[in-house]
Amino acid sequence: MVRHALTAVFAAAALAGSAVAQKCTRNQKCPKDAPCCGLYGDCGVGAFCLGGCDPTMSTTFDSCVPNPVCKSGTYKFEGLNDVQSINDYLGDNSKINWQSQGNPIKYPSGGVALTMAEGTVGTLLASTFYVWYGKICATMSTSQGQGVVTAFIMMSDVKDEIDFEFIGNDINNAQTNWYSQGVTNYQNMEKLKVNPDTVSKTHEYCIDWSEDELSWSVDGNKGRTVKRTDSWNATAGRFDFPQTPSRVMLSLWPAGLPSNGKGTIEWAGGEIDWDSKYMTNGMYAALVTEVTVDCYDPPAGIKAVGSKSYKYTDEMPTNNTVEITNELVVLHSLMDTGDEPGSASSSSSSSASTAPKPTKSVNMVPGGNPGGGARQDSAVAATNTAQPTSGSSPDGLAPGGGSAGGSSGGSGGGSTGGSDGSNNQWDQGNGGTGASTGTGTGNAGSVLEPGLGKVGGSAMAIVFAIFGLLVL
Repeated sequence: MVRHALTAVFAAAALAGSAVAQKCTRNQKCPKDAPCCGLYGDCGVGAFCLGGCDPTMSTTFDSCVPNPVCKSGTYKFEGLNDVQSINDYLGDNSKINWQSQGNPIKYPSGGVALTMAEGTVGTLLASTFYVWYGKICATMSTSQGQGVVTAFIMMSDVKDEIDFEFIGNDINNAQTNWYSQGVTNYQNMEKLKVNPDTVSKTHEYCIDWSEDELSWSVDGNKGRTVKRTDSWNATAGRFDFPQTPSRVMLSLWPAGLPSNGKGTIEWAGGEIDWDSKYMTNGMYAALVTEVTVDCYDPPAGIKAVGSKSYKYTDEMPTNNTVEITNELVVLHSLMDTGDEPGSASSSSSSSASTAPKPTKSVNMVPGGNPGGGARQDSAVAATNTAQPTSGSSPDGLAPGGGSAGGSSGGSGGGSTGGSDGSNNQWDQGNGGTGASTGTGTGNAGSVLEPGLGKVGGSAMAIVFAIFGLLVL
């Protein structure tokens, strides 16, 4: 009981602490000292300016780093050498293909386990490159239990989204959905049957996305198709169809947190049970073994002044307001931005920026787990808001959990845990800082407990008050 009470304390503190973050919309852009608008509408520098940075809500379009172009290939998850923590990734897409939040764990027989312990918001893997139309497939198995959601989604910086979502207490179905610029039309959802189920074995889930058509398939069997021409929005004067460069995201996240919206909890099958039989060593887990990407040609007539990155050119982003450039930007540190990338930048831009450098404590790493996409609402999106900084790397997060073993599928027969033939333990390897070295500091967990430097007096009062009650 005390453990659950403490989780509630930290959740409340996280929400209170995150309230101080500067917010951004298209009508209220980020300030110059925190110019980048992250995926949840918070302003910051560093990682805020990399994947997920919305240029239409940032100080300038150059505040966000240009999106590295699509990279066709087969990406096998045989360890974490090609995965780097969001705390360490500075935008060098030539060295690393996957960025992580939370606690991914190497699986002995191949693959990476996405883990979720109590007090965390799970794990996310996001590609460091963007896809602008293509066929994207993920071979994976899911976690199980009410309130637990595994997801394979495509998400653009302006919140175009294409989803496969797997509800933990509905393991015979995959939910497919799509959104345009963050407008959550849940009537777009349609279920696809999965045989035998999503947990007991891996399946190949594919999204085939072109300029005019979008389809979903399971194990090579096409289950659903949506046409762009059927999505015309006469009021907005545009097609409500995913049409902007997007990252590949694979995640496990807690949709059933009590602090989430009622609709989200009900959709996820109820509140999460943190003492579930589907957990092992205090963790839920899902397994990803492989992702394949077949990049399609960009739309005809698109302006191309290079071949290395995608860049937005208009406040109202559609597929004809993106150009292909040669601009590649690598930040020198997490205190830098696209406007002022520091000495490590390889940007081809010839004009010197006059953007001010941050002079005070600012957010450098977005919190939460954006792998839940538009489904996530207040609590999960707000938790673990970027840690307070004063020029140092934000590595003070509590870990997402210890090593884990066994089967995350529990009595449902899940194969996510398995055995390496010796100690039946997953190998909690370090997140590599680059594919060539395979070394690094590992991944900090995405936790509900915020950096206390961000928690205001009211939140601290809540903490001490509840601690007092616990003592009594």
